[in-house]
Amino acid sequence: MASIEKFNELKSLIDGLDGDADKFFNKGNSAAGTRVRKGLQDVKNLAQSIRLEIQEAKNKK
Repeated sequence: MASIEKFNELKSLIDGLDGDADKFFNKGNSAAGTRVRKGLQDVKNLAQSIRLEIQEAKNKK
């Protein structure tokens, strides 16, 4: 998968957390907080993958 596709996936992941973040922070729904935490872990892992791809591409130049 190309980096731009992964970057767009990252943006989609973050956008998808919006509803659960609202439920947790504004309505106190603890299950939504769990979903946000899991989603943020997925964001972290994908972001790290993108970072490594970018560094590899930079090193090839």
